This record gives sequence, structure tokens and C-alpha cells, in this order.
Amino acid sequence: MLMPGTYMPSDYLPVLIFLMVAMAFGLGALLIGEIFRLKRPYPEKLMPYESGNIPVGEPRYRFSVRFYIIAMLFVIFDVEAVFLYPWAVVFDKIGLYAFIEMVIFIVILLIGYVYAWRKDAFRWD
Repeated sequence: MLMPGTYMPSDYLPVLIFLMVAMAFGLGALLIGEIFRLKRPYPEKLMPYESGNIPVGEPRYRFSVRFYIIAMLFVIFDVEAVFLYPWAVVFDKIGLYAFIEMVIFIVILLIGYVYAWRKDAFRWD
């Protein structure tokens, strides 16, 4: 029987060592990059969005709300589609109950898709 305060969870020691090594590697890579990186600032390099294009207009340009709506819809439907893969892999083991749950899940997704379509959320004007 273990006495209170005498139990040391040694099973987690490898995890702690791995986390410490990972943090040391990440911080070491950043430090070495900072020390040995070439630093030659010039006006073109210090311009915003260093992509080779000359910036045109205000840097705080407002995008249409439609852009954000389409991006959110893409992320939502993409993430929900990812749930289908593990279900398909174990489909033969999970039975009828899980099949009915997935049908309900797909119906809910289709209702959301039809709703977004009717609200013209996919129209890019």
C-alpha cells in the first residue's frame, strides 16, 4: 500500500523528457537562426507583404463579408467530411446504430448546405 505523498508517477518520465528535448530543439533552432541569419534590411525588403509586388492602396483594405462566409462554410463542410473517413473504415464493426447516426449527421449537413445555398452564400459577386 502506498502512503500519501510517496507515489512518484515514473511512467510519465519519458513523456517529460521528450517534451523537454522538443522544447530545447525548437528554442535552439530559433536561437541559431537568429544568430546566423543574414541581416541586410533595405527599403524594398522592409515593405509590407514582401512578395515582389508593389503595394497598391491602403494596407487595411476591407474585404467583403462574402469572402469570410465562404471561407467559414468551406472549413465547416471540410471538417465535417473528415468525420466520414474513420466511420467508413470501421463501418463493418459498428453496426446499424452507427449507420443511422451517420445518416442523421449527413442529413443535418445537407440541410445546412441547402440553407446556405438558398441564402446565396455561395455566390461570389
